[in-house]
Amino acid sequence: MTVLEDRIEMAESSGEPTLDTMFEWLEKMPIPEGFKAEIVGGNIFMSPQRRTHWQIIFNILDQLRARYPRQRLMSDVRIDFPGHLNGFAADVAALAEGFEPDDKGRLRYQDVEFVAEVISKDTARNDYEPKKAAYAAAEVPVYLIVDPYIGRWHLYTQPKGSEYQGEISFGFGDEVDLSGTPVDLVLKTDEFPRG
Repeated sequence: MTVLEDRIEMAESSGEPTLDTMFEWLEKMPIPEGFKAEIVGGNIFMSPQRRTHWQIIFNILDQLRARYPRQRLMSDVRIDFPGHLNGFAADVAALAEGFEPDDKGRLRYQDVEFVAEVISKDTARNDYEPKKAAYAAAEVPVYLIVDPYIGRWHLYTQPKGSEYQGEISFGFGDEVDLSGTPVDLVLKTDEFPRG
């Protein structure tokens, strides 16, 4: 049994809502079109998907297609991560070759090789803090944060515990060198829009 499965079982036995229950609530809520909803640490967050946000996501997905077939790339798809009630919908996730959904048909965090989050003003703290810790705990080898408000990207590698040992940051226009990681390519950022 994994840490995540233990936490889910504990939540179910304590009367606390489970991720499944919380996502059922979300499905019944009138979420406005163009908003993304996810659960971070048991809290529901909704953030608007702005045009700039989507252009960066699409740009990253387009570049990842040189290495990943379409079936291994995801955007805004629920993946449950270690920690207390963490059902994330990453902006971009790339999955390992031969990935298999779990017994409920959901993607498994153990199959995630790369995650990218594009900052939204209201939920930026989640990307830099609890989600970064959860991705490290899940041993996601590569985590990229793209911040269009300041025109910078932050690359985190070498997860250990709930932290990343490798960290590098540059401005838009500088390439993200992912050679030597499971992604094994270089992402160009010169076309990432700001604002």
